[in-house]
Amino acid sequence: AAPEESLRRRKAGNAGAEPGSPPGRGPGREPTGCNAHLRAGTFWLTRIVLLRALAFVYFVAFLVAFHQNKQLIGDRGLLPCRTYLKSVQQYFRGPVGWDAVSYAPTLLWLLDWSHMDSNLDTLALLGLGVSSFVLLTGCANMALMATLWVLYMSLVNVGQIWYSFGWESQLLETGFLGIFLCPLWSLSRLPTGTPPSQIVLWGFRWLIFRIMLGAGLIKIRGDQCWRDLTCMDFHYETQPVPNPMAYFLHQSPWWVHRFETLSNHFLELVVPFFLFLGRRMCTLHGVLQILFQAVLIISGNLSFLNWLTMVPSVACFDDATLGFLFPSGPGGLKDRVLKLQEEAARGLRPPPRYGCMVRQAVHVALGILVAWLSVPVVVNLLSPTQVMNTSFNPLRIVNTYGAFGSITKERTEVILQGTASLNASMPDAVWEDYEFKCKPGDPGRRLCLISPYHYRLDWLMWFAAFQTYEHHEWILYLAGKLLANDATALSLLALNPFENRAPPRWVRGEHYRYKFSRPGGRHAAAGKWWVRRRLGPYFPPVSLPDLKDYFQSREWPY
Repeated sequence: AAPEESLRRRKAGNAGAEPGSPPGRGPGREPTGCNAHLRAGTFWLTRIVLLRALAFVYFVAFLVAFHQNKQLIGDRGLLPCRTYLKSVQQYFRGPVGWDAVSYAPTLLWLLDWSHMDSNLDTLALLGLGVSSFVLLTGCANMALMATLWVLYMSLVNVGQIWYSFGWESQLLETGFLGIFLCPLWSLSRLPTGTPPSQIVLWGFRWLIFRIMLGAGLIKIRGDQCWRDLTCMDFHYETQPVPNPMAYFLHQSPWWVHRFETLSNHFLELVVPFFLFLGRRMCTLHGVLQILFQAVLIISGNLSFLNWLTMVPSVACFDDATLGFLFPSGPGGLKDRVLKLQEEAARGLRPPPRYGCMVRQAVHVALGILVAWLSVPVVVNLLSPTQVMNTSFNPLRIVNTYGAFGSITKERTEVILQGTASLNASMPDAVWEDYEFKCKPGDPGRRLCLISPYHYRLDWLMWFAAFQTYEHHEWILYLAGKLLANDATALSLLALNPFENRAPPRWVRGEHYRYKFSRPGGRHAAAGKWWVRRRLGPYFPPVSLPDLKDYFQSREWPY
């Protein structure tokens, strides 16, 4: 019943078809619609997945900043960033100039320091808003991604010890590359005029190569237990913030821990080279690394580090690999990408415009910049005195990475205690424990599960337990705030034993050794996750008047 003209066109279209091929499908054509199969070698969908993954990590990072910055670096924080910026300004002896700005690049140089809490909240809220938009829509341009990068760099460079972790620099490097993955202004999820650059994609692959190889080399060159395959006997128990799964993984047989250590070496020292062995091996690299990071997420609370490490691994996949993530249907993203591939196969793409040529020149310049900044990073990788998590420039564009180069064999914790007794040295003084949000304290409290969220104070308490309080002066400032029942500082804790009571007269730090309880043992039967033993005092009992001169000498609010 078809019109004659339509039948004539259909016959003409089938004339060159191969025997046995379905009607209407010629030798160079692919089916469209739900049966469409994307070709390998394009990265339109890869860009969408990668930008959304990066936006998710940005969102978590800015959420942590919004919840904790005021308590840590705000006007009355443990290490006020206003004091830090003043010290930078005094070091360079004069008003804010290029030297000070280049040493600590941050937008806070341009803002009023009299309301630093508001400034910090503004930066964090802007970051939350922009990252939410990119995460929900999958749309981004260079302006939005540059905004996220500048906002987070502004926080990292005044965060002092609270932002001294390797994943801060890793997020800034990943975010910097993300800027050049996008069109300049367009907010289309599929900006057909600006295909993803191979240079930028290889920038992401170079990043994940350095992250994994750096982590593997620092282990082999570091702790002896990585070489004799015993590190995993201790890791689950002594990592910064264990989760419930770590408790059970720690109980695994010895041969399981040896297999875990060998697998770690394979994934960090061998698998990274798969990137340079063709498409299939590159895809295998991406799959293995993402699975590896997923296992690490399950086994511990390592902030958003492992989530962030998955992001550059996405650059290992092309549209043909990631097509299953998108629905098949007329007019959908997958269908539109298929049409773009067919046009490119037929040579129907329009000739490059002036803007495209400028963009290509920018990408070439980016590649040269990354290559130049990678020289000291590669030298460090090859050096027997390799250092990890170091930046060689204030913008943190190309950095060194590594994790757990040494493993602590025993877990120690600092427990802060307060008492209302008049005399702290009396044997009948009742000392009550403060509980943190996530770090071990009460042996009977269940281990927390918070990844990708991150409690910065809890992590620093883990580091403080390795050294004396003289190396971590902020812990005495925290003690002073507890003596004053300071609501801002107490919001970082899970339990204040003096809530709705007069503040304590004395606060002290006690040093304990912690071990996981043995399943089936008497401590586990009593509902305890930990067994702890007192090692001695960490810092002696202090009262608020005792700390007055100490605070004033450091220009800390008293």
